[in-house]
Amino acid sequence: MKILLAGDSTVANCPTYEYPMSGWGAHLAPEVYSWGAVHNFAKGGATTESFREEGLWYELLHQAVSGDVVLIQFGHNDQKRGHLGARGGYADNLRRMVGDVRAKGAAPVLCTSVERRHFSDGRLEETLGEYPAVVRELGIELGLDVVDLNSWTRALYAGLGEEGSKELFFHFGPGEHAHWFGGLLDDTHFHERGARRIAAFVAARLEVLGFKPEPDLLAVF
Repeated sequence: MKILLAGDSTVANCPTYEYPMSGWGAHLAPEVYSWGAVHNFAKGGATTESFREEGLWYELLHQAVSGDVVLIQFGHNDQKRGHLGARGGYADNLRRMVGDVRAKGAAPVLCTSVERRHFSDGRLEETLGEYPAVVRELGIELGLDVVDLNSWTRALYAGLGEEGSKELFFHFGPGEHAHWFGGLLDDTHFHERGARRIAAFVAARLEVLGFKPEPDLLAVF
């Protein structure tokens, strides 16, 4: 079976010159390769609208067949577009995506957006408004599985604390990275350390949700 990914930069395979910046989708394959072949279509800056307009959604659907799984995670960039409000264009686009996947016989799985690392007075702030809640509601409305990355990443950052959670993100001082020679403190995009942890969680959730084939069925894939 295939596991096809639709999403933004927090899911995407980053360009080599940005290494070790990484989306979690880049590290899902090592967790699932024995039973699922990962195809990552996620792109930096993508919204639920631009992903379709740029042809990425068509490319993904063209590869999807019955028995495949399609993971969908958007929100960070939709949030920046007034017409893609959580309960407006964003929700409508996700409903359409779910319908498209089901029409191909594949299984859609919505993912709430990973949280940004924003602390204030030692407390982790919520930065994604109603977007995660809308995804949870769509899971109930449409009767499909949801991987709640927002809740899980919030718990992860809070558990590590304001200082400890820095290691998950892309923080470099001046002169430490050739592409960002002046330094970069990015609390949205992950260092590969963080991306790997999220990918491991996604893989574990897919198994719990029953997407990993039974051992006696693996031989036929």
